[in-house]
Amino acid sequence: GILYIEDIWYPLVPGNIVNGYTFPFPVRLKGVKGLTIQKLFTMDPSVESAVLRAVWELEGEGVRAISGACGFFGNYQKVAAAGSSVPVALSSLIQVPWIFSTLRPDQSLAVLTADASSITPYLLEQCGVRETERLVIRDLRHAPEFSCILEGRGSFDNGKVRKEVVAAALDAVRLRPEIGAILLECSDMPPYAWAVADAVRRPVFDFTTLIRWLYCAVAQTPYRGFV
Repeated sequence: GILYIEDIWYPLVPGNIVNGYTFPFPVRLKGVKGLTIQKLFTMDPSVESAVLRAVWELEGEGVRAISGACGFFGNYQKVAAAGSSVPVALSSLIQVPWIFSTLRPDQSLAVLTADASSITPYLLEQCGVRETERLVIRDLRHAPEFSCILEGRGSFDNGKVRKEVVAAALDAVRLRPEIGAILLECSDMPPYAWAVADAVRRPVFDFTTLIRWLYCAVAQTPYRGFV
């Protein structure tokens, strides 16, 4: 099950978490009623109850695990996990402690996000992130094409967005060469993960790596073959 912001208006290209073609297994999408980007980013008081209702609805529809389609759903990670009977991982930031465990202690993790100001200490704490000094956060809020996502302009040039995301990653590793991996925090960035990895020659994590990880845990299948 995947929660998403109900009030959005821009292309959801393959690779986007709200595009069903992104995954090789079935997903069940659930728009959180009345939720807007602004309400989620600013933690409007109405959001927590709306998120919980959506989590319970997905449970009732038979999903085996629940994730989100925006990293800032992570502000409700603990309350959602506590209130659900299935595994819940609402934010791509959930992966940060695991990623750190794969890197050398002197390496950093670059986090590309739509809005750096919304990556607050509270959000990181909710997602279990403690080594905050090892994060290098880069923001695409003011990129000419990517800003369409926050502003809801209805269309963007996909090729130009890809170049903006890649440029942000390259800029991060140029300024901070100790970066050992990239996390695309935003659920709109996975379509460009392959291009980022090709450009920076480092591991790239995103919402798809999180959701595939969850799926593998809850949909195990027997092995077949011969010895």
